Amino acid sequence: MGAGIDRRELVRRLAGLGLTAPMVSQLLLSSGPAVAAPAAPYKPAKAGGGGTLRLLSWQAPTSLNPHFASGNKDREAARIFYEPLAGWDLDGNLVPQLAASLPNRADGTVSADAREVIWTLKKGVTWHDGKPFTAADVVFTAAYASDPDSATSTIGSYQRAAFSKIDDHTIRIVFEEATPFWADAFVGVSGMILPEHLFSGFKGKNSREAPANLAPVGTGPYKFAEFKPGDIVTGVRNPDYHVANQPYFDAFELKGGGDSVSAARTVLQTGQFDFARDLQVEDEVLKRLETGRKGRVEFYPSGQTEIVVLNTTDPVLEIDGERSHPRSQHPTLSDPEVRKAINLLIDRDSIQKFIHGRAGSATGAFVNQPERFRSPKLTYEFSIDKANAILDAAGYARDTDGIRQKGGKRLKYVFQTTITGPRQKAQAVIKAACQKAGIELELKSVTASVYFSSDIANPDTLKKFYCDIEMHASTGTQPDPQAFLRQFTSWEIAAKDNKWQGRNFSRFRSDEADELYRSAEKEVDPLARLAQLLRLSEIFVEANVYLPILARNVSVAITNDLVTVPSGWDSDFWNIAAWYKG
Repeated sequence: MGAGIDRRELVRRLAGLGLTAPMVSQLLLSSGPAVAAPAAPYKPAKAGGGGTLRLLSWQAPTSLNPHFASGNKDREAARIFYEPLAGWDLDGNLVPQLAASLPNRADGTVSADAREVIWTLKKGVTWHDGKPFTAADVVFTAAYASDPDSATSTIGSYQRAAFSKIDDHTIRIVFEEATPFWADAFVGVSGMILPEHLFSGFKGKNSREAPANLAPVGTGPYKFAEFKPGDIVTGVRNPDYHVANQPYFDAFELKGGGDSVSAARTVLQTGQFDFARDLQVEDEVLKRLETGRKGRVEFYPSGQTEIVVLNTTDPVLEIDGERSHPRSQHPTLSDPEVRKAINLLIDRDSIQKFIHGRAGSATGAFVNQPERFRSPKLTYEFSIDKANAILDAAGYARDTDGIRQKGGKRLKYVFQTTITGPRQKAQAVIKAACQKAGIELELKSVTASVYFSSDIANPDTLKKFYCDIEMHASTGTQPDPQAFLRQFTSWEIAAKDNKWQGRNFSRFRSDEADELYRSAEKEVDPLARLAQLLRLSEIFVEANVYLPILARNVSVAITNDLVTVPSGWDSDFWNIAAWYKG
């Protein structure tokens, strides 16, 4: 079985998670993603005629190349123009988009040993400039994303496999080893396909110089019109879209900037905009805004977890011109006793009850959805007394100003997050508790467009992590947590060498995590693989490097007449072609 859990114990654990005997039996038989979801209902009898769809994303996009996205804001905007072979619906089913059908074991397009997958592409699809979409574009996207010199944020989805063209509408993926969860490359937010004819000259070290990074040419329902980074993106209906009678709207406008409360108000009270995504607004405020009766707030489960991350490297010391260098050690946060104490100083229940409300539930687990992947070992506790006792025992004494120190190293930290009401209030809650334990926090708030930027010159991004502690959401973009947990591996450490595109920005290393990830990648026994992923999800949390706070729901504001197609795993705009008013 691996990971120290035998099959009987794992079956018992699954039952404890609420899985019935038939569900456990199904899991034993399953391998790979759920497929063949029913088509979303769509009522319009023709494309166009719907006017302009007005969207708000207060975290404004700064790039429209999805393979450079370090946060949801850029992925969301790019998804309106670019499409993957398949996406994820609300229930975690795989839904074909640029694929004509989904690979499966029954017809041999997924091999029995889970090493080979064949995708068949839709015919008659064209890029927005009229060029045909073919298998060559798909194979090129894999080469582009997997090139270390391109420094993409999606590189992990395209490594350890060979991609080849069988014919113009068929590709083959051959993995180095058995790969039970094969729906990673070319799927969802990591899988958007780029046009080879526009990006072939920009693969590698000059990848950031491509004009299409800011002026996309995709296959999606809307063609690019205008982009002002940090402000607005617009597009017009693609008259040659490959789905009949879609899209309903003639154009779209995605407005960024401002703040989350203003975005919610503009939908719920004034109705000036149709949709606002990522509502990081206190629930009591949302309830008041809903009385405007112009719209509604919708919440649905997702793969998002709100986390506090502790920097295990030194954010001040420079090594080879790089701060928070992976070879450095944080003066005090490298001490596991300090990290343990900080974890005890997070009042998760109060943060959920008094700030987030319906937007999530307090948690000590990093993976919370689907439920079977949530480790029952990862609980949480709030205790100022226990935190004080731990720091006393570890030899951190209070100075005359009340701040603890040991050997001249003071427990004084810079704690950064994005500028949002809920996060800044959560910062204040954590700061107050830390103060009672002799830890001083200097609170820093960064504009979301900066914090989540992929700009390698920007010193205030979450991945550069030039401070001690930070807080944000980590987003699982698949109902299987394997790709989500890749950020716990050493090869994903964010560093100058990969232009800070690695997803492990804590810089914490674990040989056990590396071994478990590689093992889970190729484990075809579903229960053995589940055991490995459960253990992998525990390592960084038990080390008190990642401190989960909230299992977040997706929160969006929608006008009363707008019909959307939500997903808790994919982009909010994953199937925007099927949106309409009715």
